[in-house]
Amino acid sequence: MDVFSQILKIKGFPLEAACAELKRIQAMHIEKFLDWQQKTAWNIARYHYNNNDLYRQKVGPHFPQHWHDLPIITKKDLQKPLSKIVTRGTNLSDSYVGSTSGSSGTPFFFAKDKFAHAMTWAIIRDRYSMYNLSGRDKQARFYGIPKEFSGYWKERFKDAMMNRLRFPVFDLSDAAMDRFLNLFRRHRFGYLYGYTNSLVLFARFLIRKGIVLHNECPSLKVCISTSEVCTPEDHTLLEKGFGLRHIREYGASETCLMAFDAPDGNWRVTEETVYTETADENGRPTVAGISGNILCTSLFNKALPMVRYQIGDIAVLNDRSATNIYRSLDQLLGRTNDTAILPSGKIAAGLTFYYISRSILESSGVLKEFIIRQTRVDRFVFDIVADRDLTVAEVETIKSKIASYLEPGLQLVINRVQQIDRPASGKLKHFYSELDRN
Repeated sequence: MDVFSQILKIKGFPLEAACAELKRIQAMHIEKFLDWQQKTAWNIARYHYNNNDLYRQKVGPHFPQHWHDLPIITKKDLQKPLSKIVTRGTNLSDSYVGSTSGSSGTPFFFAKDKFAHAMTWAIIRDRYSMYNLSGRDKQARFYGIPKEFSGYWKERFKDAMMNRLRFPVFDLSDAAMDRFLNLFRRHRFGYLYGYTNSLVLFARFLIRKGIVLHNECPSLKVCISTSEVCTPEDHTLLEKGFGLRHIREYGASETCLMAFDAPDGNWRVTEETVYTETADENGRPTVAGISGNILCTSLFNKALPMVRYQIGDIAVLNDRSATNIYRSLDQLLGRTNDTAILPSGKIAAGLTFYYISRSILESSGVLKEFIIRQTRVDRFVFDIVADRDLTVAEVETIKSKIASYLEPGLQLVINRVQQIDRPASGKLKHFYSELDRN
């Protein structure tokens, strides 16, 4: 057992029981599985209806007979203090509590009971095992990291426990890429993992240099991209620059790993822990092959009513075959994150702005939605939806974060708006570059 699995066990997350339950579900014949999935979805919905005041209020006085008559739950519904919305019987001190990155533009805190969280890790372990990956394989992690002392060292500790080395994406200049390459030459990494945009920039760098990463680090098995949309062009660049198979991961921290590329080439939808459906803008179900808003029902989470929960992405689902419990994700019409080009020439990943906004999100509680636009090379506009104007101190905090994460001398404009218009995909990006890069 790897160190992280041992830590989960010590902290009371029943990973072994979750893995056993996952195997039991996967062993079902398709008819039995579909019956189990439907009954489990109904059971979790009724459980929250009976034990959660927020959900009962959303549903109304009578529990419906038809699944599609259940209300759609949004992030806005859950954007309240956790202590006021968790389902009765939930002890927050004995649950997993996290927060979304705000990648959909609407950040919030969420809770999972321990078995539900263990099921998420059982799914991750199962999917990674398809490529002979385990906790013993060292991860090259292209990700952000907080710069506040406590947050920074918390992530570093997690990196050590989870056998990963972090490649911060706040500086993606050629000089930084050279340092990254040297790390691959010195360490036996099992796989790359990280933001699509950052991985693509690294792959482009290698291609320009005429280098294939696998030749420099033969222990590498695959590259896994996450958090951002990966276009077919990105896919080609990643496989060319790294000399590895590229795997797409799609997930939501508040639910589960939602889809993962299987060896047969299908983008396999997670069916064992989540019931996924798509609906049009009026909440009516869409059929296989037609795009719609993704709705997820967490089949095991008794802490929060994640029932017909709208993640914020639009996708196209394919139907399952007559003998396979898994459907496939045909298209994901989510966000793509631009990069910020700074006066010094430094290039930073768009998700840098999650870390800039997080301190305000966690301390003030007033921030509801936000996007950041780069209108000039030295000017960033924060469009925010908030309960009140930010104080001078809060604005100064953001300025300090920008100087810390990016570089000093950048101009900041706070633009409070009533609402932020969403793009056709239905999901906001944190960051939009309005620079002419031609």
